[in-house]
Amino acid sequence: MSYENIRLEKGMYSAKGGFTAALEALDPSENYKGTALEGLDAYQRQLKRFDIRVGGPGSDKVEKFFSTSESAALFPEYVSRAVRQGMEDANILPKIVATVTDIDALDYRTITSIPSEDDKELKMVAEGAIIPETSIKTKENLVRLKKMGRMLVASYEAIRFQRIDLFTVTLKQIGAQIARSQVQHAIATILLGDGNENPAEIVDTKEEGVLTYSDLLDFWGKFDPYELNAILATPEVLRTILAMEEFRDSVAGLSFHATGKLVTPLGAELVKIPSFAADVLIGLDKNCALELVRAGGIVTEYDKLIDRQLERAAITCTFGFSKIFDDASKVIVLERA
Repeated sequence: MSYENIRLEKGMYSAKGGFTAALEALDPSENYKGTALEGLDAYQRQLKRFDIRVGGPGSDKVEKFFSTSESAALFPEYVSRAVRQGMEDANILPKIVATVTDIDALDYRTITSIPSEDDKELKMVAEGAIIPETSIKTKENLVRLKKMGRMLVASYEAIRFQRIDLFTVTLKQIGAQIARSQVQHAIATILLGDGNENPAEIVDTKEEGVLTYSDLLDFWGKFDPYELNAILATPEVLRTILAMEEFRDSVAGLSFHATGKLVTPLGAELVKIPSFAADVLIGLDKNCALELVRAGGIVTEYDKLIDRQLERAAITCTFGFSKIFDDASKVIVLERA
Protein backbone atom coordinates (compact mmCIF):
# COMPACT_ATOMS: atom_id res chain seq x y z
CA MET A 1 0.00 0.00 0.00
CA SER A 2 1.34 3.42 -0.90
CA TYR A 3 1.42 5.90 1.95
CA GLU A 4 -0.39 8.41 -0.24
CA ASN A 5 -3.49 6.19 -0.24
CA ILE A 6 -3.93 6.24 3.55
CA ARG A 7 -6.89 8.22 4.80
CA LEU A 8 -5.93 10.05 7.99
CA GLU A 9 -8.46 10.63 10.74
CA LYS A 10 -8.35 11.55 14.41
CA GLY A 11 -9.81 8.18 15.42
CA MET A 12 -6.41 6.64 14.67
CA TYR A 13 -5.11 8.15 17.93
CA SER A 14 -7.27 5.75 19.93
CA ALA A 15 -5.59 2.70 18.38
CA LYS A 16 -3.40 0.54 20.58
CA GLY A 17 0.10 1.98 20.46
CA GLY A 18 -1.10 5.38 19.29
CA PHE A 19 -1.21 7.22 16.00
CA THR A 20 2.15 6.09 14.64
CA ALA A 21 1.36 2.44 15.39
CA ALA A 22 -1.90 2.77 13.45
CA LEU A 23 0.00 4.26 10.53
CA GLU A 24 2.64 1.54 10.62
CA ALA A 25 -0.06 -1.13 10.47
CA LEU A 26 -1.41 0.42 7.27
CA ASP A 27 1.96 1.42 5.82
CA PRO A 28 4.78 -0.79 7.19
CA SER A 29 8.25 0.73 7.13
CA GLU A 30 9.72 -2.56 5.92
CA ASN A 31 8.09 -1.92 2.53
CA TYR A 32 10.46 0.99 1.96
CA LYS A 33 13.78 -0.81 2.35
CA GLY A 34 16.11 0.16 -0.46
CA THR A 35 14.08 3.27 -1.36
CA ALA A 36 14.64 6.97 -0.75
CA LEU A 37 12.17 6.77 2.16
CA GLU A 38 14.10 4.09 4.04
CA GLY A 39 14.84 5.20 7.59
CA LEU A 40 11.62 7.18 7.99
CA ASP A 41 8.74 5.88 10.08
CA ALA A 42 5.13 5.98 8.92
CA TYR A 43 4.47 9.37 10.52
CA GLN A 44 7.54 10.96 8.94
CA ARG A 45 6.44 9.66 5.56
CA GLN A 46 3.08 11.38 6.05
CA LEU A 47 4.91 14.65 6.69
CA LYS A 48 6.66 14.20 3.36
CA ARG A 49 3.35 13.33 1.73
CA PHE A 50 1.93 16.73 2.68
CA ASP A 51 5.33 18.45 2.26
CA ILE A 52 5.44 19.64 5.87
CA ARG A 53 8.90 20.57 7.13
CA VAL A 54 9.05 20.63 10.93
CA GLY A 55 12.69 21.62 11.41
CA GLY A 56 15.63 23.47 9.96
CA PRO A 57 15.95 26.89 8.31
CA GLY A 58 13.24 25.99 5.79
CA SER A 59 10.65 24.83 8.32
CA ASP A 60 7.06 25.62 7.42
CA LYS A 61 4.57 27.72 9.35
CA VAL A 62 2.17 26.05 11.75
CA GLU A 63 -0.76 26.76 9.43
CA LYS A 64 0.67 24.22 6.96
CA PHE A 65 -0.65 21.44 9.20
CA PHE A 66 -4.20 22.79 8.81
CA SER A 67 -4.18 23.13 5.03
CA THR A 68 -6.41 20.02 4.77
CA SER A 69 -8.48 18.00 7.22
CA GLU A 70 -6.13 15.03 6.78
CA SER A 71 -2.92 16.96 7.35
CA ALA A 72 -4.52 18.46 10.48
CA ALA A 73 -4.65 14.95 11.93
CA LEU A 74 -0.82 14.96 11.94
CA PHE A 75 -0.56 17.94 14.30
CA PRO A 76 -1.24 16.21 17.66
CA GLU A 77 1.47 13.64 16.92
CA TYR A 78 3.89 16.46 16.12
CA VAL A 79 3.06 18.04 19.50
CA SER A 80 3.59 14.73 21.32
CA ARG A 81 6.92 14.12 19.61
CA ALA A 82 8.20 17.61 20.36
CA VAL A 83 7.22 17.28 24.03
CA ARG A 84 8.78 13.81 24.18
CA GLN A 85 12.01 15.18 22.73
CA GLY A 86 12.07 17.87 25.40
CA MET A 87 11.61 15.21 28.07
CA GLU A 88 14.46 13.11 26.69
CA ASP A 89 16.83 16.09 26.47
CA ALA A 90 16.24 17.07 30.13
CA ASN A 91 15.62 13.62 31.55
CA ILE A 92 17.99 12.08 34.11
CA LEU A 93 15.69 9.15 34.92
CA PRO A 94 17.79 6.73 32.78
CA LYS A 95 20.61 7.41 35.25
CA ILE A 96 18.58 6.28 38.28
CA VAL A 97 15.85 3.92 36.97
CA ALA A 98 16.59 0.21 36.59
CA THR A 99 13.63 -0.73 34.39
CA VAL A 100 10.53 0.73 32.72
CA THR A 101 7.17 -1.06 32.77
CA ASP A 102 4.30 -0.02 30.50
CA ILE A 103 0.78 -0.93 31.63
CA ASP A 104 -2.83 -0.25 30.64
CA ALA A 105 -4.20 0.66 34.08
CA LEU A 106 -3.98 3.32 36.76
CA ASP A 107 -2.88 0.94 39.53
CA TYR A 108 0.00 -1.50 39.52
CA ARG A 109 1.07 -4.26 41.89
CA THR A 110 4.73 -5.06 41.49
CA ILE A 111 6.88 -7.84 42.90
CA THR A 112 9.53 -7.69 45.58
CA SER A 113 12.19 -9.80 47.22
CA ILE A 114 13.47 -8.98 50.69
CA PRO A 115 16.50 -11.22 51.24
CA SER A 116 18.00 -11.63 54.68
CA GLU A 117 21.75 -11.48 55.18
CA ASP A 118 21.77 -15.26 54.99
CA ASP A 119 19.78 -15.24 51.74
CA LYS A 120 22.31 -12.96 50.06
CA GLU A 121 25.00 -15.63 50.12
CA LEU A 122 25.27 -18.55 47.71
CA LYS A 123 26.14 -21.67 49.67
CA MET A 124 27.56 -25.06 48.93
CA VAL A 125 24.84 -27.66 48.46
CA ALA A 126 25.59 -31.23 49.36
CA GLU A 127 24.35 -34.07 47.15
CA GLY A 128 20.65 -34.65 47.77
CA ALA A 129 20.38 -31.61 50.07
CA ILE A 130 17.75 -28.89 49.74
CA ILE A 131 18.81 -25.89 47.65
CA PRO A 132 18.39 -22.57 49.51
CA GLU A 133 15.41 -20.52 48.30
CA THR A 134 14.88 -16.85 47.51
CA SER A 135 11.25 -15.78 47.80
CA ILE A 136 9.67 -13.37 45.32
CA LYS A 137 6.15 -12.13 46.02
CA THR A 138 3.80 -9.33 45.09
CA LYS A 139 3.85 -6.21 47.22
CA GLU A 140 1.04 -5.63 49.67
CA ASN A 141 0.00 -2.19 48.43
CA LEU A 142 -0.59 -0.96 44.90
CA VAL A 143 1.60 1.60 43.19
CA ARG A 144 -0.80 4.39 42.28
CA LEU A 145 0.05 6.20 39.09
CA LYS A 146 -0.09 9.98 38.83
CA LYS A 147 -1.24 12.02 35.87
CA MET A 148 0.90 15.04 35.12
CA GLY A 149 0.94 17.55 32.30
CA ARG A 150 0.48 21.07 31.06
CA MET A 151 -2.39 22.88 29.39
CA LEU A 152 -1.30 24.63 26.22
CA VAL A 153 -3.52 27.66 25.61
CA ALA A 154 -3.28 29.57 22.34
CA SER A 155 -5.50 30.58 19.48
CA TYR A 156 -4.89 29.36 15.98
CA GLU A 157 -4.49 32.97 14.88
CA ALA A 158 -1.72 33.51 17.44
CA ILE A 159 0.51 30.73 16.08
CA ARG A 160 -0.56 30.16 12.47
CA PHE A 161 2.25 32.33 11.05
CA GLN A 162 4.94 31.06 13.43
CA ARG A 163 7.60 28.71 12.13
CA ILE A 164 7.15 25.14 13.28
CA ASP A 165 10.71 24.88 14.60
CA LEU A 166 10.13 27.95 16.81
CA PHE A 167 6.92 26.43 18.17
CA THR A 168 8.88 23.24 18.82
CA VAL A 169 11.08 25.12 21.31
CA THR A 170 8.02 25.93 23.45
CA LEU A 171 6.79 22.35 23.32
CA LYS A 172 10.22 21.01 24.28
CA GLN A 173 10.20 23.23 27.35
CA ILE A 174 6.89 21.68 28.41
CA GLY A 175 8.53 18.28 28.02
CA ALA A 176 11.49 19.40 30.13
CA GLN A 177 9.11 20.56 32.90
CA ILE A 178 7.36 17.18 32.89
CA ALA A 179 10.73 15.38 33.07
CA ARG A 180 11.83 17.47 36.06
CA SER A 181 8.56 16.72 37.84
CA GLN A 182 9.03 13.00 37.23
CA VAL A 183 12.48 13.18 38.81
CA GLN A 184 11.01 14.85 41.90
CA HIS A 185 8.49 12.02 42.25
CA ALA A 186 11.26 9.45 41.77
CA ILE A 187 13.25 11.05 44.59
CA ALA A 188 10.19 11.15 46.85
CA THR A 189 9.66 7.42 46.21
CA ILE A 190 13.25 6.63 47.15
CA LEU A 191 13.08 8.72 50.32
CA LEU A 192 9.57 7.92 51.55
CA GLY A 193 8.85 4.61 49.85
CA ASP A 194 6.19 3.56 47.35
CA GLY A 195 3.37 3.03 49.86
CA ASN A 196 4.64 -0.31 51.15
CA GLU A 197 6.39 0.94 54.29
CA ASN A 198 9.81 0.92 52.63
CA PRO A 199 11.49 4.31 53.09
CA ALA A 200 15.21 4.54 52.42
CA GLU A 201 17.58 3.67 55.24
CA ILE A 202 19.01 6.81 56.85
CA VAL A 203 22.76 6.88 57.43
CA ASP A 204 24.06 9.57 59.77
CA THR A 205 27.42 11.25 59.42
CA LYS A 206 29.93 11.12 62.27
CA GLU A 207 29.46 14.83 62.87
CA GLU A 208 25.98 16.23 62.36
CA GLY A 209 25.75 18.56 59.39
CA VAL A 210 29.27 17.75 58.13
CA LEU A 211 30.09 15.42 55.24
CA THR A 212 33.60 13.96 55.11
CA TYR A 213 35.46 11.49 52.96
CA SER A 214 35.28 9.02 55.82
CA ASP A 215 31.48 9.34 55.82
CA LEU A 216 31.41 8.52 52.10
CA LEU A 217 33.55 5.45 52.67
CA ASP A 218 31.21 4.23 55.40
CA PHE A 219 28.24 4.94 53.14
CA TRP A 220 29.83 2.98 50.30
CA GLY A 221 30.47 0.03 52.61
CA LYS A 222 26.83 -0.25 53.66
CA PHE A 223 25.70 -1.13 50.12
CA ASP A 224 27.13 -4.64 50.06
CA PRO A 225 26.04 -6.79 48.18
CA TYR A 226 24.69 -3.95 46.05
CA GLU A 227 26.87 -1.37 44.31
CA LEU A 228 26.87 2.34 45.02
CA ASN A 229 26.92 3.64 41.45
CA ALA A 230 24.81 6.81 41.60
CA ILE A 231 24.76 9.74 44.03
CA LEU A 232 21.96 12.32 43.82
CA ALA A 233 22.49 15.70 45.43
CA THR A 234 22.16 19.46 45.01
CA PRO A 235 24.99 21.57 43.59
CA GLU A 236 25.83 22.65 47.16
CA VAL A 237 26.37 19.08 48.36
CA LEU A 238 28.25 18.17 45.17
CA ARG A 239 30.50 21.18 45.75
CA THR A 240 31.27 19.83 49.21
CA ILE A 241 32.25 16.46 47.73
CA LEU A 242 34.37 17.92 44.95
CA ALA A 243 36.13 20.22 47.42
CA MET A 244 37.36 17.24 49.45
CA GLU A 245 41.11 16.81 49.25
CA GLU A 246 40.71 13.24 48.00
CA PHE A 247 38.94 14.50 44.86
CA ARG A 248 41.14 17.50 44.12
CA ASP A 249 44.11 15.78 42.52
CA SER A 250 45.48 17.24 39.30
CA VAL A 251 44.16 14.52 37.00
CA ALA A 252 40.59 14.83 38.32
CA GLY A 253 40.74 18.62 38.08
CA LEU A 254 42.07 18.50 34.53
CA SER A 255 39.24 16.20 33.45
CA PHE A 256 36.60 18.47 35.00
CA HIS A 257 38.02 21.65 33.47
CA ALA A 258 38.51 20.08 30.05
CA THR A 259 35.28 18.09 29.65
CA GLY A 260 32.91 19.24 32.41
CA LYS A 261 32.65 15.65 33.60
CA LEU A 262 32.49 15.42 37.38
CA VAL A 263 34.74 13.19 39.40
CA THR A 264 33.05 9.92 40.27
CA PRO A 265 33.67 9.33 43.99
CA LEU A 266 34.04 5.63 44.78
CA GLY A 267 32.88 4.80 41.24
CA ALA A 268 29.47 6.44 41.66
CA GLU A 269 28.11 8.83 39.06
CA LEU A 270 27.23 12.24 40.47
CA VAL A 271 23.77 13.40 39.43
CA LYS A 272 22.96 17.06 40.02
CA ILE A 273 19.42 17.75 41.24
CA PRO A 274 18.86 21.53 41.57
CA SER A 275 15.42 21.15 43.20
CA PHE A 276 16.60 18.54 45.68
CA ALA A 277 16.45 18.98 49.46
CA ALA A 278 19.80 20.41 50.50
CA ASP A 279 20.18 18.48 53.76
CA VAL A 280 20.29 14.95 52.37
CA LEU A 281 22.28 12.93 49.85
CA ILE A 282 20.88 9.85 48.11
CA GLY A 283 22.99 6.91 47.08
CA LEU A 284 21.62 3.98 45.12
CA ASP A 285 22.38 1.02 42.95
CA LYS A 286 20.71 2.26 39.80
CA ASN A 287 20.59 -1.26 38.37
CA CYS A 288 18.13 -2.62 40.93
CA ALA A 289 16.68 0.20 43.05
CA LEU A 290 13.81 1.81 41.16
CA GLU A 291 11.12 0.90 38.61
CA LEU A 292 9.32 3.43 36.43
CA VAL A 293 5.71 2.46 35.65
CA ARG A 294 3.93 4.19 32.77
CA ALA A 295 0.38 4.07 31.43
CA GLY A 296 1.14 5.04 27.87
CA GLY A 297 3.44 7.84 26.81
CA ILE A 298 2.78 11.49 26.10
CA VAL A 299 -0.93 12.01 25.40
CA THR A 300 -2.22 15.03 23.49
CA GLU A 301 -5.94 15.73 23.46
CA TYR A 302 -6.42 15.54 19.70
CA ASP A 303 -10.07 16.69 19.63
CA LYS A 304 -9.12 20.14 20.83
CA LEU A 305 -6.13 20.38 18.51
CA ILE A 306 -7.95 19.35 15.34
CA ASP A 307 -11.55 20.47 15.79
CA ARG A 308 -10.98 23.66 17.78
CA GLN A 309 -7.62 24.56 16.27
CA LEU A 310 -5.52 24.67 19.42
CA GLU A 311 -7.65 26.87 21.66
CA ARG A 312 -6.81 24.62 24.63
CA ALA A 313 -4.70 21.47 24.44
CA ALA A 314 -3.88 19.13 27.31
CA ILE A 315 -0.47 17.42 27.17
CA THR A 316 -0.24 14.72 29.83
CA CYS A 317 1.58 11.58 30.90
CA THR A 318 0.65 9.04 33.58
CA PHE A 319 3.38 7.40 35.62
CA GLY A 320 4.49 6.09 39.00
CA PHE A 321 7.56 4.62 40.69
CA SER A 322 8.15 1.45 42.65
CA LYS A 323 11.15 0.35 44.68
CA ILE A 324 12.55 -2.99 43.53
CA PHE A 325 15.06 -3.84 46.28
CA ASP A 326 14.44 -1.65 49.28
CA ASP A 327 18.00 -1.68 50.60
CA ALA A 328 19.51 -0.79 47.20
CA SER A 329 19.06 2.90 48.09
CA LYS A 330 20.17 4.76 51.20
CA VAL A 331 20.30 8.36 52.42
CA ILE A 332 22.96 10.38 54.18
CA VAL A 333 21.41 12.91 56.52
CA LEU A 334 23.54 16.06 56.79
CA GLU A 335 21.17 18.00 58.99
CA ARG A 336 18.07 16.85 60.82
CA ALA A 337 15.04 19.12 60.83
